[in-house]
Amino acid sequence: MKVIDPATATNVDLKDIKIVKKLGGTVEDTELIDGLVFTSRTSGAGGPNKVEKAKLGLIQFCISPPKTDMDNQVIVSDYTQMDRVLREERAYILEIVKKIKKSGCNVLLIQKSILRDAVSDLALHFLAKMKILVVKDVEREDVEFVCKTLGCRPIASLDHFVPENLGTAELVEEVQTGTSKIVKVTGIINPGKTVTVLIRGSNKLVLEEADRSLHDALCVIRCLVKKKALIAGGGAPEIELSLRLMEYANTLTGMEQYCFRSFAEALEVIPFTLAENAGLNPIATVTELRTRHARGEITAGINVRKGAITNILEESVVQPVLVSVSAITLAAETVRCILKIDDIVNCYRN
Repeated sequence: MKVIDPATATNVDLKDIKIVKKLGGTVEDTELIDGLVFTSRTSGAGGPNKVEKAKLGLIQFCISPPKTDMDNQVIVSDYTQMDRVLREERAYILEIVKKIKKSGCNVLLIQKSILRDAVSDLALHFLAKMKILVVKDVEREDVEFVCKTLGCRPIASLDHFVPENLGTAELVEEVQTGTSKIVKVTGIINPGKTVTVLIRGSNKLVLEEADRSLHDALCVIRCLVKKKALIAGGGAPEIELSLRLMEYANTLTGMEQYCFRSFAEALEVIPFTLAENAGLNPIATVTELRTRHARGEITAGINVRKGAITNILEESVVQPVLVSVSAITLAAETVRCILKIDDIVNCYRN
């Protein structure tokens, strides 16, 4: 509910919910964070690892010595020239760090660079001296989410490093999670409608499975936002619809009757498969389910836990109506596309 307005929303952008996977701990340690999480540690020896009343800047330029546009070599033949190169490098980086400090920034997020090092060791040393917390290697695809969450703007050049482009948060700190560390940003002053979910797991397989399960759950919630209606689960709507179509088919003749009857039989595949996956006798289960619905028990469904047919609403087994509607609609459209095929042209290779 934090990423939408429940009263007016008709859809949910899942990009506003950032899922961060971190190895270590158990799935029970998974938490919802009203803010940001970076899986990388803070950079810079001797720099701060906790900042209160933070001013955050996200930069897309490099704090490292500039390189030539082409692959050239600079040959230094004298130690005095070498000393001059080092002095110029220190002066260049120090000037950048001073401008960053002058803007009031005390937490610096650096986008990952593929051309050269986004930040040099010398720059990290200067930033640590200025008491600026540094988080580097922010992925390019995460920039939009970070900016939306913090209410800041990505800074592409040093000239645009002004206080207006910075985000504000109550606390930025590096915290221990198992054997590794993460950086948390909480108490954002002007937060966007975003949240972060930190998934924990003992191994990569558990993390991936938890990620898939959480994504499926979010998709269910999105279905409810799109169409705010719930119906009984457990194969109840499919078998009820199958019965009604079969009754209507009996009033028809010819090819139309055959089509409606086949469509009704196809809908029984869902409860049949559900019973099969639950370890029940699918034929006996679907037959009993059809009989119960014929008696007027429209909420009777397959109870997987009890291994029997029960009133599925009393068990609180429900599903979004959009799931069933979409499944039937898309299946019917697929069949229509197949029926429109007049012939298949076989291509033979010489």
